Amino acid sequence: MDAKIKPLRAGKSADARTDFQPAELDPSEFLAAAVQPDQPRPSRAEAEAAVKTLLSYIGENTEREGLLDTPRRVVEAYDELFQGYHQCPAEVLDRTFGETAGYDDFVLVRDISFTSHCEHHVMPFYGKAHIAYTPVERVVGLSKLARLVEIFARRLQTQEHLTAQIAAAIDEVLKPRGVAVMIEAEHTCMSVRGIGKQGASTFTSRYTGMFRDNPAEQARFMSMIRNRG
Repeated sequence: MDAKIKPLRAGKSADARTDFQPAELDPSEFLAAAVQPDQPRPSRAEAEAAVKTLLSYIGENTEREGLLDTPRRVVEAYDELFQGYHQCPAEVLDRTFGETAGYDDFVLVRDISFTSHCEHHVMPFYGKAHIAYTPVERVVGLSKLARLVEIFARRLQTQEHLTAQIAAAIDEVLKPRGVAVMIEAEHTCMSVRGIGKQGASTFTSRYTGMFRDNPAEQARFMSMIRNRG
């Protein structure tokens, strides 16, 4: 298959791209729970009724024995799969430790497994996240980075948005010298439905601070992710 390279838009030069800066996220996306206690929401009974409607839509008999409890089970599963809407990312990163003996290199946690759901088809995508940050005097507990991934993953997402949210939360709360996030994932909306290409992986990355400004640090981050020796 031949690739077609689109020309730059009129008035744009290739050099202009080097000045690109990523868009800033709204802090409400990563500093607080997505659902507030006083936010109006459908009742549990209404949610179960909606599941029953979908079962009827696909042609099922919702009164048969195997489906009698399915609406309840689906809503309970949603409560678990999407609990990230009720959790606060900033609180996870709030506790830090200052006993670092002057450590001044980046901290990397790789292979953080996760499962999320695509906001376009509500189908799972899953994979691994790799996170590095260069602390300023204080560090956060390593498990907190995994917990942060879990909170954002348990919401409807795109992989690009998930990557950006993780980086933005670390950058804003910890205020390190730089953050690097890479996510690799397989999307069932592409492998199970649609084009049906199993095994295809999608990679996304986001860099801030020293990682964004220094290609050598990006390269070292990537090397440490890939080096399994």
